[in-house]
This record gives sequence, structure tokens and C-alpha cells, in this order.
Amino acid sequence: MSTLLEELALLSYDGTTGRPAGYLDLGLGGAVLYELALAGRIGLDGKKVRVLDPAPTGDPVVDARLAAIAADKPRSAHAAVERTAKRLLPTVRDGLVAAGVLRRERGKALGIFPVDRYRPQHRSAAAGIRTRLASAVRTGRFDERTAALLALVAAVRMEKAVFADRQTRPSRKEFKAFAEAHWVGAATRKAVANRDGANAAAASS
Repeated sequence: MSTLLEELALLSYDGTTGRPAGYLDLGLGGAVLYELALAGRIGLDGKKVRVLDPAPTGDPVVDARLAAIAADKPRSAHAAVERTAKRLLPTVRDGLVAAGVLRRERGKALGIFPVDRYRPQHRSAAAGIRTRLASAVRTGRFDERTAALLALVAAVRMEKAVFADRQTRPSRKEFKAFAEAHWVGAATRKAVANRDGANAAAASS
């Protein structure tokens, strides 16, 4: 079974540019917290994320972050997303390349600067994930992992890429509800908003 990290990354790279969605790193941070929360390893104590069970889940990427959370001071949920996201994208992306899910294409930007782009080896894999999400939205029947993935898609604003058909795409209000239905989704959405605020402040200074 694919992890939420792998599925979100595959959806993000399933395009023509070979570049990820702008907030994929924060989405992956949220995906780690979702995996840990669904496995009963972490939870909220007031407004702070705390480890409930330090036992490994069996996924080395997720378990490394679990150990880091356990060793760290308690943090707010959105701060935990931001901290967990650090240096996570290359790890997940390179793992998908090694597994043959993504392929790396080396090229040059402006014909000068070396740049790597990443594309799915088989576009049907991401298409299957999109179909699953669309079916859940259409029927209103969600298992917990599909609900978590939909929340992450909404939180990092990937809805247009995932739901290309405007006629079947949920409304902004519905996407907001998806993102905030669980504390991890709400925290990821807040982390994205915080980055937007920081970028806007930097641009105006």
C-alpha cells in the first residue's frame, strides 16, 4: 500500500512541467503527521502535538520524523507541519525515483542552468488516485486514508490539478471543509497560509 506521502507526491508531479506543486513540501509534512495520527502514534494535547506511542510504524521515513518529534519540545500543530516538512521533499522524491515510480530528466533552464525535472513513469498510477478521490467526493463515502489525502490536496491548493473537470470539482467551501475536518489538515492549511503571509511581507519590504 502506498503512503500518503507517495500518493501526494505522485499527484503533484503528474503534470507537464516536471516540477512539483508550490506547497508540496508542507503537504508532505502534513502527510507524515497524518500517517502518525492514523497509526495512533501522535495526537493533540491542547494545542500541542505530542507522541502517544513511540513504537515504529515500519516506514523509515515516517519513523525518522516520529523520533524527531519525540526528541523535540511540544509544538503547535502547524509548527509541527513546518518542522516536519524540512528536507522531506528530496527524500520522498528520490525514493519514488529509486522505486521506478518517477523518472528524473536532466536538462537546462534557459539553455544554461542545470535543472532536474521529474515525471511519472506510468501516468495511470496518478490517474487511479484521482479517480479514487473523485469517486469519494461523488458518493460521499470516504475511508480514513482517502479523506486524509483529500484534505492534503485541499490544504496545499492542488484541487485544480487533481480535479481537472470544473463540473465535478468541489467548491472552495467544500475544499475548506475537507482540509479542516481533521486537525492535521487544518494545521497544514495554516502552514500554507503562514508561508503566504511571510512571502507577502518579504515582497513588500
